Amino acid sequence: MNYTTLEVEHNYQVSTIWLNRPDVRNAFNEIMIAELITAFKEEGQRADIRAIVLRGRGKVFCAGADLNWMRDVAQYGYEQNYEESLQLANCFHTIYTCPKPTLAIVHGAAMGGANGLLAACDFAFCEADTIFSLSEVKIGIIPACIAPYIIKRIGEYPSRALMLTGQRIHGQEAENLKLVNRCFGDIHATEAHLQATLQLLLTSGPQAISHCKKLIDTVVNKISQTEVIDYTAKMIAEIRASAEGQEGMTAFLEKRKPNWIE
Repeated sequence: MNYTTLEVEHNYQVSTIWLNRPDVRNAFNEIMIAELITAFKEEGQRADIRAIVLRGRGKVFCAGADLNWMRDVAQYGYEQNYEESLQLANCFHTIYTCPKPTLAIVHGAAMGGANGLLAACDFAFCEADTIFSLSEVKIGIIPACIAPYIIKRIGEYPSRALMLTGQRIHGQEAENLKLVNRCFGDIHATEAHLQATLQLLLTSGPQAISHCKKLIDTVVNKISQTEVIDYTAKMIAEIRASAEGQEGMTAFLEKRKPNWIE
């Protein structure tokens, strides 16, 4: 598919989705939001893709919402605002529920809603000089659609501190708060860690990873503590009996590599 705000690259079994509006610091508008939903859905369903990397062209990862889009939104009534906001919330949910592992590489800055993009990914890595800010309150609005993913990542009270003040933090503090998984001194170290993480993912069972993501989502978000006993027992039984599970356990016992490792 041809995108106007994104670029999608394929390298071996990895898809890289680039935010590609460097002239406006990759700020998102209604077009980028719709294209991100489409891209993550399509790449997530490709049998030849094992992991998806999200990153930004130019000097920054993403500056948040596009000013021209916000100017238009400011003129909308409630119903139109609701529809736009529902699409944005759907964008973060699509990334969060993607069946493939997702990794955000953050550089330069992640402002406002950009933090929802990285927080919805399974992994987020940044450089030490990257600036992060949940700056919505500074212009009289709130980080509503990204809140579920920020709170999942860093917890209630760190979220209160960042959301209520709109303060700016840098890479190391973002790592300390667990907004990102790891912070690195430069792009070379970031890239090396990305490749090491991808290698770990690519040597794991592709169906096992997809089911593991579903397992975590279900246990955390969808069932009670009493339901979790039966659900988890059924899920591991199904995986053990599956072709991939049988191959993985047999390969382990035979001290050889499973067939998904080339």
